[in-house]
Amino acid sequence: MALVTDDRFDHTTFLSPFSWRYGTNDMRRIWSQYHQRLLWRRVWTALAEAQAELGLIADEQARDIRLHMADIDLGRAQAIEAEIHHDLMAELRAFAEQCAVGGGVLHLGATSADIQDNADALRLIEALDEILAALKALLAGLADRIDATAETACIGFTHIQPAEPTTLGYRLAQYGQDLLGDWSELARVRGLVRGKGIKGAVGTGASYAELLEALPGTPGDLERGVMDRLGLAAFTVTTQTYPRKQDWLVVNALAGLAASLSKFALDLRVLQSPPFGEWAEPFREKQVGSSAMPFKRNPITAEKINSLARYLASLPRVAWDNAALSVLERTLDDSANRRLVLPEVFLTASELLQASRRLFAEMRVDLGAVERNLDVWGTFSAVERVLMQLARRGADRQEMHERLRQHSMTAWAQVAETGINPLYELLASDSDIVAVMPPDELRRLLDARAYVGDAPRLARVLAAQIRQALD
Repeated sequence: MALVTDDRFDHTTFLSPFSWRYGTNDMRRIWSQYHQRLLWRRVWTALAEAQAELGLIADEQARDIRLHMADIDLGRAQAIEAEIHHDLMAELRAFAEQCAVGGGVLHLGATSADIQDNADALRLIEALDEILAALKALLAGLADRIDATAETACIGFTHIQPAEPTTLGYRLAQYGQDLLGDWSELARVRGLVRGKGIKGAVGTGASYAELLEALPGTPGDLERGVMDRLGLAAFTVTTQTYPRKQDWLVVNALAGLAASLSKFALDLRVLQSPPFGEWAEPFREKQVGSSAMPFKRNPITAEKINSLARYLASLPRVAWDNAALSVLERTLDDSANRRLVLPEVFLTASELLQASRRLFAEMRVDLGAVERNLDVWGTFSAVERVLMQLARRGADRQEMHERLRQHSMTAWAQVAETGINPLYELLASDSDIVAVMPPDELRRLLDARAYVGDAPRLARVLAAQIRQALD
């Protein structure tokens, strides 16, 4: 392998944040120039060996090609590309120069997309496998945390206003359910990925039929020989390229994953704000929250997740246009943006998973704040229990609803002014209410911690479903 240092790129020029800041090293490797060229050579080698098997080229030519398959020389390929302005053809010429015996038959009958699109399909599969592995690890850890907190009561919020209690595990289970759906969709899409196959300039395989005219093999035999060597299924029919709908399906599934992670991150940001104070990102000892305000502990990781997810959410539209606006047997107006969209959608997704896994695992829960919020706001939600019991004991439901509403509004105003909730005292001093329900029973019913319904069981069910799906 001959690597090259390109003096056009250094820290005095623009470098993509994906080159070093966002994404995993494994994902960068998959979308690297080196790996792309290795996959191109793998497809060329599979083509040569399938052609040799059918008698189209000599066995020694195919052996020579395989011998040099991994001899990537980026410097030579880039020098050729500077002259001919075609990266795949430049790599082909660099490869052919290395193969004294087989170089002259490389790419025989092929068009560029026969090589590029099969290599792209292989990269999609590799990249999806990386995403699925990272998501599996995240889900496994999340299932453990759901179980551990299934019965930890906390106040729920609807419209970002205090509502009925829920449990921490049940809230986490909502994210787990969405992410389990993403797991299923990504696995489904991964199972659908196909290569173009070996079909030539407009997908008819005419060039291969011409080459094989005097031989016993068919274009279908040749394609099977190539694709079996690549371990890749082929679309039954194509144009010059594989259907760009495939890219959209992949990108859209990743956008779905981003939506799930983004919701979790936004919820964390809300619950980290001091008026809530229940959740918080881990904060390192020497971490700086703000250049101006030394006291700040900003949720920077969650904000990064929301920011990158917003970017990823925009990419399915580009992939949609590539699928919908490719005219007839192909146009080249998808080529440039695919160089951006495909690597960046996977690098973004890998960064989202990496950051989210850390937050799910290390997120701090302030149980004191959870208890305080339950004490202040949970009592209001428990009024529903009081109303139901009053009605069951013979009180007029409509009359009791109005009394409870008035007392609740009075208590709510005092909470806003003093932070102290006097609702129990107000209800216990109402003679019509205590005539039906004694004060000790009233106090028991107003304890919102027990008003979480089936949440603990359902949270554990969801955790078990995650584990079952991952087995």
